[in-house]
Amino acid sequence: MKFHTEYLWFQTKKKREYINITSEVEAALRKSGIQEGMILVSAMHITAGVYVNDAESGLIQDIDEWLEHLAPFKENYRHHRTGLFPVINIRF
Repeated sequence: MKFHTEYLWFQTKKKREYINITSEVEAALRKSGIQEGMILVSAMHITAGVYVNDAESGLIQDIDEWLEHLAPFKENYRHHRTGLFPVINIRF
């Protein structure tokens, strides 16, 4: 069985950002040479997440409003004291 692991690093500038990483995942898949199997894309940071859906602006805006309602931004959250950048782990 063949495996390929790759890490993507992103430096965000806003309190919440949505980054479409489809092309980076596709590039990692091409680089791996793997023709069939499964791919795992996971966020390796406590305040980062990965979701799969259309990159439709209305949907992203709805998600952003829902998240702000669920967990409003505050400067003094304790989890802001650690970590620097979201890291995405891609494993085939």
